[in-house]
Amino acid sequence: MATSKSKMSLREDLTCAICFELFKDPVMLGCMHHFCRRCIVSYWKTVRGPVSCPQCRQEFPNKCFQTNYLVSGLVEKVRASSTSASVKYLEKQIKDCLDSQVSMKEAYVTMIREDKDKMEKIKKMGDEVQGRVHSDFQALHHFLQVEEEAMLEQMKREQKEMLQRVERHLEALQVATRDVEQNINMLRQTASSTDQPLLVELPELNSKSPLQKLNINLNTLRSKHIAPLQYTIWRKMFHQLNPGPAPLIFDEDTAHPSLQLSRNKTQVIESEKMTSYTCHAKRFLQCVNILATEGFQSGRHYWEVDVSNNPRWDLGVALESVNRQVRVKLCPENGYWTLRLRNGSQYSAGTQPWTPLTVMTPPSRIGVFLDFEERKVSFYNADTMVLLCSFSNGPRGKVFPFFSTCLRERGQKAQAIRILHFPFERPSAM
Repeated sequence: MATSKSKMSLREDLTCAICFELFKDPVMLGCMHHFCRRCIVSYWKTVRGPVSCPQCRQEFPNKCFQTNYLVSGLVEKVRASSTSASVKYLEKQIKDCLDSQVSMKEAYVTMIREDKDKMEKIKKMGDEVQGRVHSDFQALHHFLQVEEEAMLEQMKREQKEMLQRVERHLEALQVATRDVEQNINMLRQTASSTDQPLLVELPELNSKSPLQKLNINLNTLRSKHIAPLQYTIWRKMFHQLNPGPAPLIFDEDTAHPSLQLSRNKTQVIESEKMTSYTCHAKRFLQCVNILATEGFQSGRHYWEVDVSNNPRWDLGVALESVNRQVRVKLCPENGYWTLRLRNGSQYSAGTQPWTPLTVMTPPSRIGVFLDFEERKVSFYNADTMVLLCSFSNGPRGKVFPFFSTCLRERGQKAQAIRILHFPFERPSAM
């Protein structure tokens, strides 16, 4: 648009003020105004007396002017730009520019539609997530409410029983006190008659067994229901979690021959010597891998693995159908959904190629969440529950929790990985 305006301004500057056309053989007067040679000559023929400029009226002593070749050249360029070829070129430029703007508008309209669709999806997903969060918290609230009511009821019952014991003891003491008072009165009356000892007999006293001091520890009720209360409820909550932490153990039949298990099969470490083994399709032979005994093919499941001080490992899930006799890349295309660590600080998602991850705080425990409904496999820093990575193209079919200690570097001490059970237990002896 600016170019078009500049062209119009230039055309006006090169237009003769007498004929209102582009200059033809332009000449310049002493006042610097320009006219067509024929126009100014014709104009001066009509003037009587001294000649002057038609625009500024400056008078000149004679009919004198000079040809301006620069202006003449500009006129020719402007005139050439008005030819059919120039018009077609301009029309093409306008058409291309128009097409570009139309395409840009269509792209913007498409992006607007996509953004609106995204907004609807975000709202829908937000509602679904809020519903699930609300449902999960409602379950926890219900559990805590039931526990609170049960504990308060038990405390009231124990308090009532203690009060009843004290009341019964108090009543017994009051009866015993009255009996003793009666005995005292009877003895005093007998003592007042001792002046005739032959006629006096020892009165029959109320002889019940003497009551003992009531032994009730008042701190029992308080310490029982207050001291470890939150910890006690915290332990109980693990049985209510959905999904609750799965109490997995390693499947010895799948272990690479160089892997050694603890007695309770919750800890595995690479051994310097390969143990004798039975060769079958379940066992990993090319890589130091191992599976858990329990597999999953529906629902939601969660477990945690202690990887403290271990600079190399792979964790995740593997399809039951993976070929365990060959070495393959751990990626979904090959039936593996994994998170890996190398060199103590290089975390990657098991994709083709690897997807590097930025992990600000190295985790000592990894949480693995398997959701068949959403077809997702997610990995968390179980110390903080920060999401490390998530696969949205999760498995179809039966999978098993997958673990690999990875071959240690030369001169490096082997480090164990351990499946955590809840509440937390101490490491088992190897």
